[in-house]
Amino acid sequence: MTLPLAIRRGLTVAAALTLTTGLITACSSGGDSGSDATSSEYAVWDPYPQFDDSSDWVKLLTTCGTTAGVTVKRTGYDTTDLTNKALLAAQQGNSPDVLIVDNPVVSTLAEGGVLTTTEEMKVDTSAVSPNLLAAGQLDGKTYGIPIGANTLALYYNKKVLDAAKVDPATVKDWASLTAALAKVKAAGKKGITFSAIGTEEGSFQFLPWYWGSGANLTQLDSAQGVAALTLWTDWLKKGYAPNSVLNNTQTTSWQEFAAGDFAFSENGTWQLANAKKTGFEYGIIPIPSQAGGTAPAPTGGEFVTAPVQSDTARYAVTQKLIACLSSAENAYTTDTTLSYIAATDAVQQKQVAENKDLTVWVEAVKAAKGRTSDDLGTKYPKISEPLWGAFQAALSGSKTPQQALTDAQSAAAK
Repeated sequence: MTLPLAIRRGLTVAAALTLTTGLITACSSGGDSGSDATSSEYAVWDPYPQFDDSSDWVKLLTTCGTTAGVTVKRTGYDTTDLTNKALLAAQQGNSPDVLIVDNPVVSTLAEGGVLTTTEEMKVDTSAVSPNLLAAGQLDGKTYGIPIGANTLALYYNKKVLDAAKVDPATVKDWASLTAALAKVKAAGKKGITFSAIGTEEGSFQFLPWYWGSGANLTQLDSAQGVAALTLWTDWLKKGYAPNSVLNNTQTTSWQEFAAGDFAFSENGTWQLANAKKTGFEYGIIPIPSQAGGTAPAPTGGEFVTAPVQSDTARYAVTQKLIACLSSAENAYTTDTTLSYIAATDAVQQKQVAENKDLTVWVEAVKAAKGRTSDDLGTKYPKISEPLWGAFQAALSGSKTPQQALTDAQSAAAK
């Protein structure tokens, strides 16, 4: 027997409230306002509290509302706070009309019955890159449209590489990268810094190496997964990476690189502005996979979604708001503001035409994948935590890579 929507949503939202812990976005991180607003007022919640009413982002929301003939009441929340508030608002029947949420959380909200599908909302996702759209899919249905994406690549210090006689163009796979690190160390400089902290940030940074080995998150202790963790472990043993990676966030890792002694830093698009402030010549290359080519790095970035409303007559305007926010012209402006790569090929080409520095990031995004892709959905947090426990154990020397991942697989299977 099928339960009425309101009852099903209340039950599944209550269950979903237990699944949000540990999902930390890789990108940037209010008063309450739900869909009990007047008919001419539509609520939009987003994870950009850093933008005030004078920002291009809020001006865009206002313009989209005006075009749709309504007033947009926008509230910006911290990412984690937004997820919890969205779940509670749905339970109370007070959801916003438009919810812009970090991509790994989409499956949690979808499983909780909080979100409508793009089919229900008549959202055209045909131009969106399939690998980016996958982060918002669960059980064959799509629950929003990406506003853009960020991901990871390798920044390098040209002066350090020149001193070590390393051409960054020769770094094509794990072997050539490790060989470059050996030359850098021999030249008296530091090799590579990254974040291996025991949080989602650490998992986010390990995934390009893990996926780049050919490993799958459903079998953490595969030979490929062990090879990826062995790569990291060997770098520490040989002094190519510092022990500080165990506690590094992506911010502190960047600070190490910005000091000028490291050859490489694994970091994201969001550091582009900071890279120009370092005072040294830098470049960017994709993270290589084990056998060569660009490794799949995880995507950060948000989806524009439409929460379920008891008054379905509101959907007509919601559709217009989402169409406005995801249009090519507006996506270009928004992605520039957020330091994101666009979700469609046409806008990506426009970004590269305007800024050649984005070429490597477009390449990285094309190879990237969502953490909840492969239909993992809400299983991902239950996998990620044992994974970060594994690389913490291996890097600290308390377990071998094989044992660490075997234990992680056992924990994830439970």
